Amino acid sequence: MSELETSPSRSVSGALIGVIAVALLIGVGGLVWTYVLASRLTRQEAALNAANEQSAKLAAELRETDARLKVTSQEMGQSLGLTQKQLEARTQEVLQREQVDSQRLEKAQKVASQQLTAVSSDVSAVKTDVGGVKTDVAKTQSDLATAVGQLQSIQGDVSGHTSLIARNHDELEILKHKGDRNFYEFTLVKGQRKPVGTVSLELKKADAKKSRFTMVVYSDDKNYEKKDRNLNEPLQFYGGKDPALYEIVVNSVSAKNTVTGYLSVPKTAPVPPSIQ
Repeated sequence: MSELETSPSRSVSGALIGVIAVALLIGVGGLVWTYVLASRLTRQEAALNAANEQSAKLAAELRETDARLKVTSQEMGQSLGLTQKQLEARTQEVLQREQVDSQRLEKAQKVASQQLTAVSSDVSAVKTDVGGVKTDVAKTQSDLATAVGQLQSIQGDVSGHTSLIARNHDELEILKHKGDRNFYEFTLVKGQRKPVGTVSLELKKADAKKSRFTMVVYSDDKNYEKKDRNLNEPLQFYGGKDPALYEIVVNSVSAKNTVTGYLSVPKTAPVPPSIQ
């Protein structure tokens, strides 16, 4: 009987001890957590106090600076003979002027940018035009070479010299573009002596039916008679201080005792005073 009675008491005692132990653990944990929170709160309070002190310091410095600025403004206004209101108005005027200048600068920069874009576009267009001109020049040179190749080459009456001749005005223009000689066109009437280039020419005879003529050339105090010659026949002679080969070609003979043609001289030959 006594053993049965003591067993429940022991069970109750063990449970009570467990409850007490748990309560102690909870209490100790609570104390530790309370300490941790207290430490954090202390640090935060210290930081807040420091921030408040810094804020107060900055506020004091700001008040001091504002006071100094006011004193400086007053002194400046007094030195300039301006009141505080006038000084503030002048300050606003300066600020507005700076804003206007800034807007003008921005507008000028925008215009300059647009102009630069336009110039770049124009440069591109010019490059395109230059490319087209180069193509045209190359084509013109090719056409000129072809046209020159189609001109008739005839042997002259001096030393068997062969040269290209023009049979009309259009072919003469081709020879002019060739660029190696100067050309002087003429029209002669029978019996009249006429200066052509640096020489003089005189038509002695003209036969329109047979397309033949006789001409006298005056050059360097000398004269050369080209008698009974044909159309488009190179009539050659040497002239100038440094003798150069001159050439006369008559392209037409009319019934009115008139001939037309041209005189061809080297680029190095003397030039008439009237066109120097």
